[in-house]
Amino acid sequence: MKIIDITDRFAHSQSFSDQITHDMLITQRKVVLKFEDLNEIELSTMQTLLAAFDTPIQTTENWIQVVLPLAAFQFFIAKVEQQITTDSATQQLHEIYEQHAVYWNYGNTHRDLIQSPLIYGILNITPDSFYDGGAYVKPQIIKSHVAHMVATGVDVIELGGQTTRPGYTEISAKEELKRILPAIDWIHKNYPKISLAVDTYKYEVMADLVKNGHVAIINDVHGFTDDPRKLTLLAPTNIGLLTMHSRREVEYDNLTQEMQNFFTQNLSQLTAAGIGRERIALDPGIGYAKVADGYQDYAMMRNIDQFNQFNRPTMTAISRKGFGAKLFGLKKENRLAVTLIAETYMYLHGGNILRVHDITETKQLVKMINTINNGYWFK
Repeated sequence: MKIIDITDRFAHSQSFSDQITHDMLITQRKVVLKFEDLNEIELSTMQTLLAAFDTPIQTTENWIQVVLPLAAFQFFIAKVEQQITTDSATQQLHEIYEQHAVYWNYGNTHRDLIQSPLIYGILNITPDSFYDGGAYVKPQIIKSHVAHMVATGVDVIELGGQTTRPGYTEISAKEELKRILPAIDWIHKNYPKISLAVDTYKYEVMADLVKNGHVAIINDVHGFTDDPRKLTLLAPTNIGLLTMHSRREVEYDNLTQEMQNFFTQNLSQLTAAGIGRERIALDPGIGYAKVADGYQDYAMMRNIDQFNQFNRPTMTAISRKGFGAKLFGLKKENRLAVTLIAETYMYLHGGNILRVHDITETKQLVKMINTINNGYWFK
């Protein structure tokens, strides 16, 4: 049996139907496979197997073509392994999957975010963050909250010492480090398997974190390109870069197109500086539009699948944000339900890093959606 990935055949066609197909494959993260050189038993077995995946199939006496979602690809491989006991078939499928998988390298972690999305917990050690400002300042309260985050299954804990909420007041790098370094050292010592991230845009803070060596990810609202020293500093490290689209000073004419242009240029700048593409993840920057909590934010939620073309992880960073107040008049402590609804939409459309305050509920969201995505019936 020969298995060929023919997904790219639609990429450069002048046919409008092929262009539609290509757009669907990219935005929905699907692949097109062709199975050739099948013997009679393999043909029959594969037809029956593929029929259970509720997907378009074309069959002749000699080959089969099929569209498969990446979210179900590993489940499909497992079924092939059970029913067609040839190492060649599963090996070919694994190799095809590797060409489409979305990996993020951060610290010593190499993670497939198609199969295992990231639960990315927020820990703001600030007096003025929009949701939890002032809640986690005392050391014992910080330690207790970290213990809770770990116990509920967080993958990454992001520490923030400088809020970037609308109208924020900037603090010095020295003060920012004073807030976060004791917590970083304590978490690293007591929970060494938990990856740590820091939300900062200051070069001086980044330099100290690189020297400190305990941080796996840096999240920069300026996209790392406002100060050339940042890329020189980070290029030789193994730190993952979470690069944000932030345009509070600009009102776009065509939002999606200009966001795509931003990430195209930003990725080019980062990789040209020697930063491997697999170290980079994207954040559309919801809440960082010119008008805070305006309708541009909903467009950014809706268009998240338009960035799947970059084949990079994309962050969903909307936890408890102001759209809950704008649409429903909800206070921040009552916005969990609407947050989960919006996160579910974005997760289904490509947002595979979920930056959240509520770990337990988010893990339930991911488990439920993943179970449905692989909910194929086999008697």
